[in-house]
Amino acid sequence: MKIIVGITGASGSIYAYQLITKLLALPSTIVSQIAIVYSETGRQVWDYELNSDPITNERVSYYKHSDFFAPIASGSAQFAAMVVVPCSMGTLGKIASGTSNDLLIRAADVMLKERRKLIVVPREAPLNLIHIENFKTITLAGGIIIPASPSFYSKPQSIEELVNTVIDRIVAQLGIEIDSYRWGGRGE
Repeated sequence: MKIIVGITGASGSIYAYQLITKLLALPSTIVSQIAIVYSETGRQVWDYELNSDPITNERVSYYKHSDFFAPIASGSAQFAAMVVVPCSMGTLGKIASGTSNDLLIRAADVMLKERRKLIVVPREAPLNLIHIENFKTITLAGGIIIPASPSFYSKPQSIEELVNTVIDRIVAQLGIEIDSYRWGGRGE
């Protein structure tokens, strides 16, 4: 499976970091390639919040938000899914309106037009009616909204464990089976 990860300027870069790390821990027969595109401010927020360089791996490729010649700008590249994590409300609105003014938005538009999986992970509160209408529009177009709302029933002991309660839901929506906490006990 080839997956695109879009990283915006919303707070919550740890969600993107944990998702990429978890996907790379899977065999290449499950996740063969990860294409990463930051929004214009996504990398700045990543640097500020994580104080970490981008993840390097032979399965990871980075594309500039202005690079419309990148493979992820076309359905012919055969990426199976895209996760926008964290997703700012500005990016959400652009996806909902089909305004493909940068590579991240174009890649999301490609997922919707090709009827492939688009998962959007907003990390903002409170929401206004425009945000909610944009959630509705993306959902009606075939996208999946997974708010970055961690669960506590697994009794997470660290920030990473708490974040992974959201990441595990994202991975499950990608159709990838992993060992994760399920209500009532560990998934066996």
